[in-house]
Amino acid sequence: MTSNEANRADLGKDPARVSGMFDQVAAGYDRTNTAMTVGNDALWRAATTRAVAPKPGEKILDLGAGTASSSASLARSGAQVVAADFSPGMLAEGKRRHGSIRNLSFVQADATDLPFDDGEFDAVTMSYALRNVNDPKKALRELLRVTKPGGRLVINEFSTPPGALFRAGYRFYNSQVLPRVARVAGTNGDAYDYLNESIRDWPDQKKLAAWIREAGWTEVEYRNLSFGIVALHRAFKAA
Repeated sequence: MTSNEANRADLGKDPARVSGMFDQVAAGYDRTNTAMTVGNDALWRAATTRAVAPKPGEKILDLGAGTASSSASLARSGAQVVAADFSPGMLAEGKRRHGSIRNLSFVQADATDLPFDDGEFDAVTMSYALRNVNDPKKALRELLRVTKPGGRLVINEFSTPPGALFRAGYRFYNSQVLPRVARVAGTNGDAYDYLNESIRDWPDQKKLAAWIREAGWTEVEYRNLSFGIVALHRAFKAA
């Protein structure tokens, strides 16, 4: 078995295989994301930061932070930001790029068993990472546990475009174009085959909103970005 095959995650989402896959693509991850989203990743990150609305003095958890691009965006507000991820390779790349930011720290963490105290954070957020957790409902409950009463949740995740014609074109792009873009960008294309599979298998906006409510969050709402390619979900922990 080659190293690419060994680290090729599947919809079983075994944590070791998913972590290994992301370790493998860490160096080129941001470059590939920008190429395959035609630059929309920066717009989505800005929308997520606005939704979190970080403030100086707050403590914020960015779970599934990857290379910490979203964490760095949040930390520019002056909030204390913890970039957490279960891929050591992604965290190492994040530290290399953003380790000089004084109010940004890095923690290796399992989303289903977070190494943080109850009520530790004013806000918690995940971008394009909940989909890769083998028990996303448990992760949503863990995020609730570590959030202060009255604190807020922001989940930005790939979703289902509501328009049938646009949805068909999007699925064609994901299945036929996206892995080729990844290979041209110098990244493991197998990882992006998995990305397409995980997006196709992921629930739509309404179902994810229902999962968030079931986990105990209140005032759950969402809005589509880029015609529903991604959806920005927001909620609060009851005071």
